[in-house]
Amino acid sequence: MKELIRCKPCGYVMEAGKLKDVCPACGMPAKAFEPYRERVALNRLFVLSLDLHPIVIHMSQTFVILIPLLIFFTRFFPDVENVLFTSVLKFSIYFFPLTLVGAVATGILDGLFRFKTLTPPLLILKIIFSAIIIVLAFSMFFIAKDGNYGIVTILLSLGCLFCAVRLGLLGKHLIDVILPGSYPVKKAKVAAKPAAE
Repeated sequence: MKELIRCKPCGYVMEAGKLKDVCPACGMPAKAFEPYRERVALNRLFVLSLDLHPIVIHMSQTFVILIPLLIFFTRFFPDVENVLFTSVLKFSIYFFPLTLVGAVATGILDGLFRFKTLTPPLLILKIIFSAIIIVLAFSMFFIAKDGNYGIVTILLSLGCLFCAVRLGLLGKHLIDVILPGSYPVKKAKVAAKPAAE
């Protein structure tokens, strides 16, 4: 087994022999590292190291941003490459729900392998927003499949974008849980007691 070390300030784990002068993640000097022993079982670690959820999430994020932009272009600039924008928009609306299903499936897998449960409050919130965005995406698919890119489609696409942003922010909070580092906490200043008279 390779010797592992961990950066105390940021939690970055790496092989001891690969450390140079500073932490590759946060830039702290090499003296900030400490010995580290992996506490996750090898089979769980293997699945987590595949990074399936982050990869699939990036696919759905592409569509969730692209769809409202393309609707805007097709509505307000109908003479500028309209056939191209409409074709890409139709493709995006068709495949967006599929990427969301993949993101939710890999998110559930990731949650089970990382936390061994899906019941922590942040994961429950992510599941709720995931269900909402899937309903919105499939609704948008059925409404817009015949080329209906009106106000309802716009509102559904903006609702998907809102849910995607909320999911990203919730996921950001989970990163703090995943990283094993200790973060510096500023100590509150204690007011000096008045001298006894």
